[in-house]
Amino acid sequence: MKRRTALLGAALAVGALALTGCDRGGNTDLGLALSTMNNPFFVGIKKGAQAEADARGLHINITDAQNDPMQQINQMETFTSQQVKAAIINPVDSDAAVPAVGVANRAKVPVISIDRGVNGGQVGSTIASDNVAGGRLAAKTLAEALGGKGKVAFLEGQPGTSAARERGQGFEEGIKQYPGIEVVARQPADFDRTKGMDVMSNMLQAHRDIGGVFAANDEMALGASKALGARAGKDVKVVAFDGTPDGVGAVRAGTLTATVAQQPELLGKQAVDWALKAARGERLPRTVKVPVVLVTAANAARFGG
Repeated sequence: MKRRTALLGAALAVGALALTGCDRGGNTDLGLALSTMNNPFFVGIKKGAQAEADARGLHINITDAQNDPMQQINQMETFTSQQVKAAIINPVDSDAAVPAVGVANRAKVPVISIDRGVNGGQVGSTIASDNVAGGRLAAKTLAEALGGKGKVAFLEGQPGTSAARERGQGFEEGIKQYPGIEVVARQPADFDRTKGMDVMSNMLQAHRDIGGVFAANDEMALGASKALGARAGKDVKVVAFDGTPDGVGAVRAGTLTATVAQQPELLGKQAVDWALKAARGERLPRTVKVPVVLVTAANAARFGG
């Protein structure tokens, strides 16, 4: 009797998995096209998505576009040829990703975007951190660290991405609440550490009296800190965004004042969950916002790094 009960339970589990997987065939259940894996944040998304797929007994094909929009088109074509149940895209560029989404749309493969939105095509839902709220929180943190007055620089993210635009929007809205703060320099550094160092070096040549920096991700902040040298975190306050292990480590070391932490593994996990809902034809919200958390020296130990 126990054996029959166990076999029935196993059969029900397999049936549930089949329903979760929906009706499309093929050996690959989901596709995840990441913009790059040369960034700890996106590695975290990959880790979360893979863990969730494994927990559900699904096979996920995770690809690296190396920041090339054309590669994302090719990768989406691969996903559709594998007859995936749903595709997840982390756009290199919110405009340039439209043709990639179109590939999936024509093959009637549901699409979910993660971290960055897509400016066209049919996307079931966008799973992203609350970047606008995070930008406001960064502005408040930087302004308070400066005592409400001083000159600051803003290292913007990769142009054309919704994450860069939304973080910038939040920061600008937040910093306006502090009339004693003046943004004297702003320039994109493409979410890249080396570019962050170069851009910060150029800014310092023109504005040696900068007292604060907001960088729209940890990588740029770490580059900016290198350019600032011994001034970083001391007479120049640096606030970042992402909460990567390197970023949190820099907060603990004192070279970053704070970082607005995203939860990349949770983003990856939720993207898999919502992709499966899309595959089942469920109605989805246009956006799913994942909360951000401020990491400072007082709580950094909880975040590792």
